[in-house]
Amino acid sequence: MARPGRRSTGARRGAPRAQRRVREGDVIAVLARAVRDVEAAVKRDRVTPSVRAEFQAIALVLREERARVQADQSTGEGRRSEQLKRLDGIATILATTAVRNSGLLALLSDDAVATEAARSHRRELLAAAGIEAPEEEAPPPVEAAAPVAASAERQVVPQSVVSRQLANPFLAPDFDAARPSAVRPRRLAGWELLEPLFNSFERAGGGAPACMPLPFPSSQFTPAGLELMPHQGQLVAAAASGSRTFLLADEPGLGKTAQSLLAAEAAQAFPLLVVVPNVVKTNWAREAARWVPQRRATVIQGNGESVDGFADIVVVNYEVLDRHVGWLGDFGFGGMVVDEAHFIKNKSSQRSQHVLELSQRLRLRAARPLLMALTGTPLINDIDDFRAIWQFLGWIDEEKPLGELMECLEGTGLTPADPGFYPAARQCVIDRGIVRRRKVDVAADIPARRIADLPVELDDKAGRSVRAAERELARRLVKRYESALAARESATVVEGIDHALVRKVAGWELKDSTSGTGGDNVFTMMRRIGQAKAGLAADYAAQLARSAGKVVFFAKHIDVMDVAEETFEGMGLRYSSIRGDQTPAVRQRNIDAFVNDPEVAVAVCSLTSAGVGINLQVASNLVLAELSWTDAEQTQAIDRSHRIGQTEPVTAWRIIAAQTLDARIAELIDSKAGLAARALDGSDEEMQGSADVQLEALVALLTAALEDR
Repeated sequence: MARPGRRSTGARRGAPRAQRRVREGDVIAVLARAVRDVEAAVKRDRVTPSVRAEFQAIALVLREERARVQADQSTGEGRRSEQLKRLDGIATILATTAVRNSGLLALLSDDAVATEAARSHRRELLAAAGIEAPEEEAPPPVEAAAPVAASAERQVVPQSVVSRQLANPFLAPDFDAARPSAVRPRRLAGWELLEPLFNSFERAGGGAPACMPLPFPSSQFTPAGLELMPHQGQLVAAAASGSRTFLLADEPGLGKTAQSLLAAEAAQAFPLLVVVPNVVKTNWAREAARWVPQRRATVIQGNGESVDGFADIVVVNYEVLDRHVGWLGDFGFGGMVVDEAHFIKNKSSQRSQHVLELSQRLRLRAARPLLMALTGTPLINDIDDFRAIWQFLGWIDEEKPLGELMECLEGTGLTPADPGFYPAARQCVIDRGIVRRRKVDVAADIPARRIADLPVELDDKAGRSVRAAERELARRLVKRYESALAARESATVVEGIDHALVRKVAGWELKDSTSGTGGDNVFTMMRRIGQAKAGLAADYAAQLARSAGKVVFFAKHIDVMDVAEETFEGMGLRYSSIRGDQTPAVRQRNIDAFVNDPEVAVAVCSLTSAGVGINLQVASNLVLAELSWTDAEQTQAIDRSHRIGQTEPVTAWRIIAAQTLDARIAELIDSKAGLAARALDGSDEEMQGSADVQLEALVALLTAALEDR
């Protein structure tokens, strides 16, 4: 019998075939494959609880294996050095991966508490290497509040905040004033209401836009020398007249930042907490100094050593909320603004949980606080994206509508069984504070925009490689389909292509793609296509810059941005680089250079990091070198230029690799573009479902391959 912690006689019986291929005891090979899976998931922004657990498990096994190798005197010096070098490589990947998602950094700490899921993943990793995991002591019983306590170990309280608390020792919250009166359902008792409420935005638009009635515009709170557009003044007037919750879903570029700051001034909702993506922290501080100059703003960086505890406006980014959620919840804010609120749509994510916790604590401590969710793209996948935003605003909880929303629903005298319930329910939600205006309706002076597709032929070596890889992917899908068809026990015979089975096979392939198994998949294919297009896209951007003025170049992957920058440098064109790994100061300096320096011709931007919250209206031409997975992300990028202050029509030149998966993805993105229009703008356009673009692309690829047989 193998002793605990020593190599056993073989891999655990029943281990997956891929695991059994690993040489017995080769922990490093198992770790190398696992860390690449995690790295790929983080790059795609798929940091699920399972990915976090696997990340921590890799760190645990890596630490154990390093200690074992260093202590093993039976191995030669050369062999030991080789093993340590391989382990260093894995550690480097872990560290660079953690930089992409700050929530992972804490898991690398020696004293990080291993979760049960991480311990389970650790056992699986050891089993895959043919090692029997040692028995672990059972963890002590966990109190209900333990997750908060564990999180508190990583939290900080800036010294200036302590000073503020000491200077204001008698400012206790008025919990009684904040406690909402309970609404007892009568007619609607026993009815499930949340799904009908969400469905009402799909079924009951009737051509009417989703916007609450708004009063006459107010300029009372606008600083001297500045002027609001009428639609902006209406929102400020609504706050002045008593409205305190807003889903401000104006199309991007209509000045949501100024509206929210002046709404806070009208509502006297200070101190004000503003939660934003990292890339726009500096811009929020600038806008605050411009629109509410009498209010002092502070930006939280890292552990908050430089934060001003006496400021009126506290700006913090999603990535560091886990360190500051404790003291922020006790600070005594009178209002909270969440910018790019679609970031919290995944309620299982850490950022969403922290935002919802802060909102709940604020509503418990303050009477009628100002709560504003800002997003030009509130719906990305489906109507359920509303859920976390409505919960942040206090309109619903996990199970039911709350407060005024429930009162309004009761006041309709209808139930979900009545035909008139859906339009009435939709209006009840809208009246709580949904504000949605389109550029075409409220900003006639903003020029038009258009998306122009530029098909390019990939006829070089890289192009031939892409097409060969795509054919191999299609062959793999067909083989999988035929195997599933042959193994099916059902006697049902489907003439022609079994489209239900096609979708199942595509789903299996997508699952394997996200786990990193197999050869080229939909994700690696799109990256290869992006690399193959990079030089062509950069050449076109350079032509535009020389003939039409400043150009914004968007790409998803760093290597595509690198190729573009090398191309511009070789052509003697000056450029600014705007990436996610830059500090806010460097990023803002590069933005300013592009905006203000006439010699800087191109801004090379990360689609995910620079596609939100920055103003690049100095350019009217954009080049989308790579496709996003959603129309919303594409629209956000275009609206960096198509916004208030733009004086010319904006054209987004979308570079499409003809006769490849790229063209299919473009069609699928366009087909999903009607989601927000249907739900919020009252469009009669048929709304697509919530299926993943990746899945639909695989379905289309397999279907085409089966039709061509």
